[in-house]
Order: sequence, then structure tokens, then C-alpha cells
Amino acid sequence: MREAAIEVKDFYYAYPQSDLVLQNINLSIAKGSFTAIAGPSGAGKTTLCRAMTGIVPYYYGGRYYGSVHVLGADIQGKKISEIAMQVGIMLDDYESQMVSLTAGEEIAFGLLNHGFSPEEVDRRVSEALNDVGLPGRENYHLDELSGGQRQRLLLASVLASRPEILILDEPVSALDPDGARSLYALVDRIHTRHHMTVVAVEHDLNYLLPYMTDLVLLRQGEAAVAAPLEQAANAAYDLEGLRENLPELWQVKLGLERKFHVELGAWRNEMEAEAELKEKFRGVSHD
Repeated sequence: MREAAIEVKDFYYAYPQSDLVLQNINLSIAKGSFTAIAGPSGAGKTTLCRAMTGIVPYYYGGRYYGSVHVLGADIQGKKISEIAMQVGIMLDDYESQMVSLTAGEEIAFGLLNHGFSPEEVDRRVSEALNDVGLPGRENYHLDELSGGQRQRLLLASVLASRPEILILDEPVSALDPDGARSLYALVDRIHTRHHMTVVAVEHDLNYLLPYMTDLVLLRQGEAAVAAPLEQAANAAYDLEGLRENLPELWQVKLGLERKFHVELGAWRNEMEAEAELKEKFRGVSHD
């Protein structure tokens, strides 16, 4: 049994004047995992992220039942600012999270609000910028940074408080494919370097395939699948409306396994898939 970083138990939630958005959520995010959350549009993915950070229900209001535990403690009644020291979140609309004029001020803002000394703030600002590949940018104005660099800056501002858990809500929605792959490669390096737990909502799991260890698939507000990647993918392949959410490479892999009654590896990229297929099907007739 893996130690849980986040546990969601019997959780139901509805925004004010809305029907249930989440229902019967029972979910454990393993400590140290890189967990992907996916599912059809409107399935409740963003709301689930908000619940893991206390934003739901304590900021939005609404009706809820059940509990969320972060690092073993129930977050009910805790201030969102207190939870943020353990769980950092980066939203898809990253521009809306920025409040300052310069890169250094942006990162320092949250730290100063939490009462860190100026010396500690300066040290953490520098370390966070180094972590995201923006060393020495403390005095850069935000409009001097590209969209991708501003996204990295927001990631730095989240990391500066050194949370044990990082939640990303579709962070690459405004990036081109190269930018998306670059950001997730950076997140994986941070995940490995700092032994963090990462939870990423992503509609295109092809970007996450090289890195994710676990997969949660939501459907109509419920966690239809929640397990380590291979187990989750096998279950999702046979569930209506969820197969298309899997990485394309794994849709091919699972289809071949069922058609030819073979067992293929846990492919992480096209090179791995191509090498195994050449070996596995060498000499097989194409008639």
C-alpha cells in the first residue's frame, strides 16, 4: 500500500445554484507520484483540483459532503493560504495569477505574505528562478518575458514556498506543442529533483506519457478509473467514452495486445514502441 499525499473520501460538490459537479469521489494520490487527471469536457477535472487545494468549497461556497486529507490532515477549516504552503497550484489562465511588475516581485509576493524574512525571500527567489531555467531574471518586467517564460515564472512563484504537492490545471493550454513538451519536461525534472507529488490535469495525455506514473479518468463527475498507469489504461480502454482520452500510443498498444494476444511493454515514446514492435512481429506475415 503506497502512502497517500492526498486522499479524497466520499466527496460530493455542487457550486452555488448548480447541480452536482463531483459525486462519490474516492481517490488516493500516492506520495511521490506524477498523477494525470483526464476525462471528457465538463467531467469535473478543474473542480477536483480546486477541492484538493481547499479552493472548493471554502472560496466558491456551494454544497459539499465528504472530506479531503492532505499529507494526512483534514483540510476542512484550514485557511487556503495555509494549505498553499503544502499544495501549490498553477491554473490554466496563468496570467490571472500574476500580480506584480517584475519577475522577482512576482515570486516574492507570496513569500512576504507568509512572513519570510527579506534575506530568505531573496534566496528563495533566486533558487526558484534557477529551478525553472530563468536564472538572473529578478529585475525583468513581465512584459519583457515571452508567454512561455511567464508560465515558467508562475511555476517558480508556486515552487518558492516549497510545497510538497504541485497541482497543474491544464498548464499548456496556451502553448504550442514544442512549448507544451518543454514545460512538462521541466516539471518532471522538478518532480524528480525535489521528490514532489505532481498532479496534472491535461486533455492531451500524449504530453504526459513519458512522465506519468498514475492516471485518474473522470466521467460525469465520478472517478471512473484511478490506478497506476498500466492498470488504469487497461480499464479505460474498455469503458465507453474513455478510450479516446488515453495517449494515442497506448490506444495502439492495447488494441494490438487484444488483437494478437500478446503482452507489450509500458511504452513511453514512439522509439520504444517501434523497437518492440519490430522485435515482436519480426517475420509475421502482413497478408
